[in-house]
Amino acid sequence: ALKLRAGDKHCLVARSKCYLKLGDTENSLKDAEASLQNDKTFSKGLYQKAETLYTMGDFEFALVFYHRGYRLRPELQKFRLGIEKSQEAIVNCIGSPSSVKLENKEDLCFISRQAESKKANQKLQNKVTMDQKWTRKQRPVRNPKTERELLGELYADKAYLEKLLKDEDLMESSTKQGIKVADLVLSGISYLDTRSEFWQQQKPIYARVRERKLRQQRWIRDKKRKPAEVGRYIVKSMEDIDMLLTGNCPEESCKKAERVLKRIQGWSDDEVPNKNELIGNLHSCIGNAQLEMGQMEAALQSHKMDLEFARQNDLRDAVSRALGNVGRVYARIGKFQQAIDTWEEKIPMAKSSLEKTWLFHEIGRCYLELNEAGAAQNYGQKSLQSADEEGDAEWQLHATVLVAQAQVKLKDYRSAIMNFEKALEKAKLIHNEAAQKAIIIALDDVSKSFIEELNKRREEPTIAFSSPDYDFSSEDTKADDFEKFREREESEESAENQDDEKQKEDARNCKEEHGNSKEGGSEQENKE
Repeated sequence: ALKLRAGDKHCLVARSKCYLKLGDTENSLKDAEASLQNDKTFSKGLYQKAETLYTMGDFEFALVFYHRGYRLRPELQKFRLGIEKSQEAIVNCIGSPSSVKLENKEDLCFISRQAESKKANQKLQNKVTMDQKWTRKQRPVRNPKTERELLGELYADKAYLEKLLKDEDLMESSTKQGIKVADLVLSGISYLDTRSEFWQQQKPIYARVRERKLRQQRWIRDKKRKPAEVGRYIVKSMEDIDMLLTGNCPEESCKKAERVLKRIQGWSDDEVPNKNELIGNLHSCIGNAQLEMGQMEAALQSHKMDLEFARQNDLRDAVSRALGNVGRVYARIGKFQQAIDTWEEKIPMAKSSLEKTWLFHEIGRCYLELNEAGAAQNYGQKSLQSADEEGDAEWQLHATVLVAQAQVKLKDYRSAIMNFEKALEKAKLIHNEAAQKAIIIALDDVSKSFIEELNKRREEPTIAFSSPDYDFSSEDTKADDFEKFREREESEESAENQDDEKQKEDARNCKEEHGNSKEGGSEQENKE
């Protein structure tokens, strides 16, 4: 692009960025300055030159060009950020103005110009030529601890490259492109040295130490909070945890609760008077979040820790809360008997009718899962009674459905149909369409079962003698019934026989009369 259009400022800035990425700060600076040659107000060129100077460690000149760009384009955020980071780097290098104290002493001596020139000549004589300097050039050996702190994760890479230098055979070899491996390794080490020097200038070790001390002081200051600040922090944190959980963000809620728990555990009992109660409450919040995330075992462990803290500190309300949560986890993982035992322990601690409604309903539901329909019906009726006392239509619906389902298991279909109809009325009252559909389907199933049972009862007398399930316990009664049946059959048979004999006799009489009349007629004819 530059061959086609030499001196294009946009292309020069783009190439300057590439040079800077490669660590070639000299060529990067040349291109940045070339982009400003014809247009001193070119904002991209000003920013690129400032970035290059900053990377080279010339923080003061970088600050100058950041300011020039900011005056020209104050709406660009990058110039303001450049000013801030340059000022911070300068302060790190020389210290803040407040930390520097100038002293004016009367016995100060001033060096004459001749003395200055004499010293300059001595320095020139001591200097070596560029060639000698290049051949004998050795970087000062830096403390490994200091170098590790400056390079961070890159320290391991530098140590690896320095280890490769000891392999003479490898250093003598070359790549497919003809580049010596030694040159590649040395260039990598040189780049890391350049970076460490830059970071040393940007933020010297003493500045890092000062920052560490400031962080420690801030941590100590935060640790010694006032009771009012502690209270506000706890209240705000608990509100955030609850809001995240109700807002379908259980993972964030769990992380927030764990952070708050870790912080409170580090505070003293004087700073947090109700520390144990608060720790138990946070375990409960963590358990609820884990339950929503499907981490059942972790949730059970968290709620058991809440229960343990509550029992150790004799906190009745906390014990009640923990028992409810533990039972809820047991029910979710299918351990219904453990859930029943846990919830039955909680029953005496229930304070309101609504809490009893929920508790009785859940226990009844577990009994229904265990196919103990009688106990399920009993707890369902208790739940319905508590719901009636509270006047809660929704829980009345749930309790009525539970009772009806238990009655279906008990094959009391008539009562089940009545309760399902009551539940349907409650569902219509609270406009719960999903419940209405489910109840209608259940009603159809129960009605079919009830009709089948009625049909079986009607068929029982006709198949009594042939059915293998027929009860033969009262043989005398059945024998009498059989004799009566035989007598009825015989009487009917004799009556039929009598009717047949009578009909035969009538027929004979009629025949005789007909014969007589016929003979009389023939005699008359003969007389004639």
